[in-house]
Amino acid sequence: MTPSKAVYNGIKDAGIDLIVSVPCINLRELISLVDRDPEIIHVPVTREEEGVGICAGAYMGGRRPAILMQNSGLGNSINALASLNLLYGIPLVMIMSHRGVEGEPVCAQVPMGELTPKLLDTLGIPYFIPDSMANAAEDVKMAWESALEGKMPSAVLLPISFWRG
Repeated sequence: MTPSKAVYNGIKDAGIDLIVSVPCINLRELISLVDRDPEIIHVPVTREEEGVGICAGAYMGGRRPAILMQNSGLGNSINALASLNLLYGIPLVMIMSHRGVEGEPVCAQVPMGELTPKLLDTLGIPYFIPDSMANAAEDVKMAWESALEGKMPSAVLLPISFWRG
């Protein structure tokens, strides 16, 4: 089992059937797993807010959407999350590689890494942080259930330590 496979299993368990992805080094294996799954529609995008909009439309069309992105993309998508998902009660699971935390080798990632939980708290968006690879699948499933029940986005933050197994 790899960290990516654990998250992928959670995606499958949650019945998520549309994934929008923004390229990220930590998410590359997970994006590849999603891309090869014939039961999941995979839409690569270049900007996170574009992905939020696609996921909103997909939900309106009966899909169970999620976005794969790095936490720096949260800053790019705040307006779309607030003025679309939160305003109209549209569920979305954001599965984020959480850069800028303990073990981060790139200092430019640290400010957004520290701000990510605070931004989610400010937006009132619940988030899950798997404490082990074994719990990742359950956390993704709980994030979808939280999003659906709350009619709002939820997030799964995957720190650097998660990707190291």
